[in-house]
Order: sequence, then structure tokens, then C-alpha cells
Amino acid sequence: MEPTSAAPPDSTTGGDPDPSPSTGGGGGGEVAPPSRYESQKRRDWNTFLQYLKNHKPPLALGRCSGAHVIEFLKYLDQFGKTKVHAAGCPYFGHPSPPAPCACPLKQAWGSLDALIGRLRAAYEENGGRPESNPFAARAVRIYLREVREAQAKARGIPYEKKKRKRPAALPTAANVSVAATQTVQPPPQRPSGDDSSSLPAGGGGGDNSSSSSRVGASSGSAAAGSGRATNVVTSAAASSTVL
Repeated sequence: MEPTSAAPPDSTTGGDPDPSPSTGGGGGGEVAPPSRYESQKRRDWNTFLQYLKNHKPPLALGRCSGAHVIEFLKYLDQFGKTKVHAAGCPYFGHPSPPAPCACPLKQAWGSLDALIGRLRAAYEENGGRPESNPFAARAVRIYLREVREAQAKARGIPYEKKKRKRPAALPTAANVSVAATQTVQPPPQRPSGDDSSSLPAGGGGGDNSSSSSRVGASSGSAAAGSGRATNVVTSAAASSTVL
């Protein structure tokens, strides 16, 4: 795919070449060369200025609008290398056509989108105001969206962005405390005198007899204690009589 920064055929230089790294004299250090992005952005900006100069009639940068930017993008289609099938082509919507066809070559949507991003930044870096930036115009965004949808249908290649999966929400301290309160609860208290419901079926005879024996033993102990108390009272009474 041909870069979208290709200079117009009628331009002579296509913009000033990138300055080569220079070494300052004396104690000056070596100047780092511009990055690939900065070099490409400068070439794109020079290409657009050359396009405005060759425009009929010539167009000043201050009078450039979103409509002129769209004309520039359509102008670049002649330098594209991406096959975009027409609606009547038998390979319309086919991602891998088995044979060549006569459909035109155009600039791919991804190249145009990246180009607009670089030109938008270059416009403001060269003194343009953000509110009057023609590369950020709404008409340009709509045009790029239409190009993306049309090429996706014609080439059979969707340009949908992958949706990121949201991470599962971690339990908060309040939720943990509520869950613990709901989970760990004291067992309900049974009313007094209702122990018969907890006895297993068929096994109550032995438990009742043992309970009766325990009650009898308690009664015998109480009677013995009362007898001893009676003897003590009688002894005390006899002692008082003798005195």
C-alpha cells in the first residue's frame, strides 16, 4: 500500500528534505535525528501545502476548510494500491479474490485515518488554532467513517474495534460483612418443654426410662436430706428438754 504522503505529480520537490544530523562545533553535542513519526508528519504537511499551492485557484491555508481536506483525500486515491471492489464486481465483499478485476485502486481507510491524525497535529504545531483546525472538522470525521464502512463491505474486511472485557468486580468489605452475617447465624432456640420432637423415632423407651431413674434418684436424695434435717431438729429439742 502506497504511503498517503506521496507528493502530487506536478510538484517539484514534494517538500524540503529532512535535515541530516549535525554535530555542533566546539563543545556542542550531537543532535538526535527526528523520529520516523516526525519525519512522516513533516513530509505530509509539505505535501498538503504543495497541494494548496497547486490548487486552482490557489488556496491559502487560512481559508482551508473541511471540504478542502476531503478533496485532498480524494485526490490521494490515485496514488493508492488497495483494491476496492465496486458494487457490480463479482468479487465484491470477497476478502481474497481468486482472480484480478478492473476495480480501481484507492487509499486504504487506515492510511487516510493516520494521515489526518498527523496533519491535525502539524496544523497546530505550525501556528493554527485548535478551534479552526480543518482536519478536525466534523465533515472530515464523517467522510472517514463512510470510507471505512464502504471499504469494509467492498473488501469483506470488518474494521470493528475489539471490545475489552471488563474485569469481574471484586467483593467489597461491606459485601463480605453482609455475606458473613447472612451465612453465619445462631440456630433458632426451641421452646421449653418441647424436647420430644428432637427424639428419634422408635428409640424413646430407653431415654424415658433413664430420665425416670434420674428423677427417682433426685427424689430419693431429697427425701434423705429431709430425714436428716428432721433428726437434727429432734435432737435439738431433746437437748433443750434435758436442760
